[in-house]
Amino acid sequence: MSTELLDHAPVPLKWVGPVRVTGNVMEGEQLVPLATYEQPLWPSVGRGAKMSMLVPDGIKATLIDERMSRSVLFEADDAGVALKALHEIQAHMHLLQEVVATSSRFARLIDLHAQIAGNLLFLRFELTTGDASGHNMVTLASERLMDFILRRWPELRYESISGNFCSDKKATAVNGILGRGKNVVTELVLPRRTVERWLRSTPEKIAQLNVRKNLIGTMLAGGLRTGNAHYANMLLGFYLATGQDAANIVEGSQGITHAEVRDGDLYFSCTLPNLIVGSVGNGKGLDFIEANLGRLGCKEEREPGANARRLAVLCAATVLCGELSLMAAQTNQGELMASHIKLERAAN
Repeated sequence: MSTELLDHAPVPLKWVGPVRVTGNVMEGEQLVPLATYEQPLWPSVGRGAKMSMLVPDGIKATLIDERMSRSVLFEADDAGVALKALHEIQAHMHLLQEVVATSSRFARLIDLHAQIAGNLLFLRFELTTGDASGHNMVTLASERLMDFILRRWPELRYESISGNFCSDKKATAVNGILGRGKNVVTELVLPRRTVERWLRSTPEKIAQLNVRKNLIGTMLAGGLRTGNAHYANMLLGFYLATGQDAANIVEGSQGITHAEVRDGDLYFSCTLPNLIVGSVGNGKGLDFIEANLGRLGCKEEREPGANARRLAVLCAATVLCGELSLMAAQTNQGELMASHIKLERAAN
């Protein structure tokens, strides 16, 4: 065995699809890359992608919102002092926006949320960040904001550049409610005949399993806004293939799968309020990442933010493909394990 230390981790990668996507960001068909050690993920997502190609509109992907957050933490003498300072800070939002604008060409402050606990003041700054996922951009902007606030409101004292009310790489309710990153909803309507032939299931079985497994089962487990089967699998594969911060699948996988029967057909939807992706920034310098982003059409000359939005809806569509395929498989006793054994043994 070689003792040479490698400077990279080789993760198998395959392109699957194409996936047909329509909506308010893009319309077209696109192969998508997944880097994973879980080999059955490729054909599973591929089966979901095939479903998108069998209906005219494919997967409808709607970008609801986009923002990146960073919370900072101040100390005051007591809650009354913190509240007074908060009201004054909120009244000077325009000044805060001017401070943020000096930190980056693309950073824009769009909202501010706060919590007071004892004598502690938590401020959650929310920014748009162009084509970057925005981790560093919002931290730099928050640092400038803290300096400004401490000068103007000396009754506050510095405690931390991150107060965990952000909430970065943690499963929290606040991100699911307020959103962090791209908030994307994907939807697919499949005719009954398609479900029966290609997914070997029925709309009724999939809709019922979604309620009993993803909703009731997750509630019994104490899940936190995580009503889905396995978003994390597709997110990790897509993130590694496109140079994203893979730790963001913690909040990214907090999404809700919804399924219902419509006039005998299957309506299937995945909502991802915390999809953190960018087409520029950290992780994008490797040649294979740049090549993958280029092949995805996410390195084009567009208005700031447009490439990242395209990347987000492609990622969200990939999640739906894998989620639909797994849910269909689990309506049939023995299918999931049989597929894993067959595919993994064939590959080894």
